[in-house]
Amino acid sequence: MDKDEGLDAAEVRLDDPWYDALAAGWGELDGSGAPAAVPAQATPADSLSTADIYLAVQSSAAFQEVRSRYRGFVVPAALAFFAWYLAYVVLATTAPEFMARPVAGVVNLAMLAGLGQFFSTFLLTWAYTRHARLRRDRAALELRWDTQELTRGIHR
Repeated sequence: MDKDEGLDAAEVRLDDPWYDALAAGWGELDGSGAPAAVPAQATPADSLSTADIYLAVQSSAAFQEVRSRYRGFVVPAALAFFAWYLAYVVLATTAPEFMARPVAGVVNLAMLAGLGQFFSTFLLTWAYTRHARLRRDRAALELRWDTQELTRGIHR
């Protein structure tokens, strides 16, 4: 498309009315080709700015609970994984004769530890996604819905 075709820069709309309509569960077509009406809010969000709403959500107990669950898993897991990786690197550089010990045929300790790095990466990824799914996703999604409800209708 050439620059001469299409809308001028001043005519381009930056707000997309369809962006969060379906994310909040509304916006299904009602047969007329237009999105269904968004229910009116009974919240005092009209007097608050978007920044005020996000700061209020950030200081809420629900948000703090989600963050503490996140930190409760990520900090120990990251420290344990970093210690395991550091031990592998330190042993490989400072004790090559130890890492060269054969385990089975041509397979030595260094090979097993290297494969263990891959295995532990996949294991940690699985554990993180499981933890997120079971302990954080539902609460985080509820916070997202609540935040969208509060910010709906505020002109940014």
